[in-house]
Amino acid sequence: MFHVVASDLDGTLLNPQHSLSAYTKKILQALRKENINFVFATGRHHIDVAQMRENMEIDAFMITSNGARVHDSHGNLIYSKSLDAKIAYEVAQVAMDDPLVYTHIYRGDDWLINKEDSYSLGFFKDTHFKYRLFDPIDFATDDIAKIYFTTSNEELYPHLLELKKRLEAQYGSQISVAFSTINCLEVMGSQVSKGNALQNVVHKLGYTLQDSIAFGDGMNDFEMLSMAGKGCLMKNASAELKARLPHLDVIGSNADDAVPHYLSKLFFDDKI
Repeated sequence: MFHVVASDLDGTLLNPQHSLSAYTKKILQALRKENINFVFATGRHHIDVAQMRENMEIDAFMITSNGARVHDSHGNLIYSKSLDAKIAYEVAQVAMDDPLVYTHIYRGDDWLINKEDSYSLGFFKDTHFKYRLFDPIDFATDDIAKIYFTTSNEELYPHLLELKKRLEAQYGSQISVAFSTINCLEVMGSQVSKGNALQNVVHKLGYTLQDSIAFGDGMNDFEMLSMAGKGCLMKNASAELKARLPHLDVIGSNADDAVPHYLSKLFFDDKI
């Protein structure tokens, strides 16, 4: 039996409207009553996820910014790794003048962006987390968990892929780079991943990775799904992720609450 359940949010635990269903809330609360530890594992900001956790009325660990920040079930920061300040400034500049790309920064408790982006606000319907504009030249570069680049059109994926190649060629192992969705490219510090963060969490709880089960749909979930005792792919997962992890089970879609249904069958024989 698994003692730790870790799940990505967008495309996995959240429905296509970026919300958590009443059924999901019911199953997660049932897990906690059975002392099964739940972990939010997401690229989202910790302030955003903390609001979501409060709405769910559960205590849960939070892996946020793809593993750059980890908070325990009481909200205490237990792990943090920021981008190097000099590299962060340089990375933030690479698409600053690109009219097709939005540049986002998660610094401290803030979400910063270089220009207004109504598309991104659609992902935050269940919380009150909002961005603010920042000066593209004069901005603080300490305490940056991640920088990410988005487009409002999935057809611009090749544009972001070229950006990814440029960043990896210039910085190599000094950064971690991954697509969370086809139109969202994320940059974190060296060796930052949800997988390494999950390892930190399970050890903190007194378990091993073999005691964990994880769910995900994007390339930023690759390490977590590879390292967990059992990894499960969403039906709507990216083609690249499915190709990289062909041995993992593919469950249903996030549109059908596949994760809570899977957990109900696994832990409660579908009696909830």
